Amino acid sequence: MDREIIAILRGITPEEAAPVCAALIDNGITKIEVPLNSPDPFDSIAHMITAAEGQALIGAGTVLTTQDVARLARIGAGMVVSPDANSEVIMATKAAQMLSFPGVFTPTEAFSALRAGADGLKFFPAFKLGIDGYAALKAVLPRDAKTYAVGGVGPADFADWQAAGITGFGIGTSLYKPGRSAADVAERAVEMVAAYDAVFVE
Repeated sequence: MDREIIAILRGITPEEAAPVCAALIDNGITKIEVPLNSPDPFDSIAHMITAAEGQALIGAGTVLTTQDVARLARIGAGMVVSPDANSEVIMATKAAQMLSFPGVFTPTEAFSALRAGADGLKFFPAFKLGIDGYAALKAVLPRDAKTYAVGGVGPADFADWQAAGITGFGIGTSLYKPGRSAADVAERAVEMVAAYDAVFVE
């Protein structure tokens, strides 16, 4: 099952990358990003791509430049997650045949990102936008636009966001913080997936 949960592994190191990646995949989370402000992020991403053996979508977060996009393409990454709706980054990502998930907060940013070719919109910080704010934005977005709540959203909030029309979630410290073991990440992934399936699987 392809769950719309993106694991955000900010601060992970290359040594931790493969075991944490395996822990997530084995427990049902198959979209994984390493923010580029992590230690040696391109090495971690490369290790994860090898470890995943095609079973997961691996990419980077906090991607700000087209140069970073090109480097990600060279190592075989599958997605680019950005904190902003930079059209050059989005278009470079699509030209490299990767998925693009830019960060947005306003209707202007959301539509600009979609026009540039974004595959999904990362609403960040979701806890500041709120469910009411998101619902108002969702009402004017194309029906098929994929939307993700990121920032301050956890399993206890899944049902309310799903009712408002969200596609999925980006989850950071609830899954991983620097120094957290792969076994601990596995336990958290099990809980996260159970909460997601309770809401999204009929």
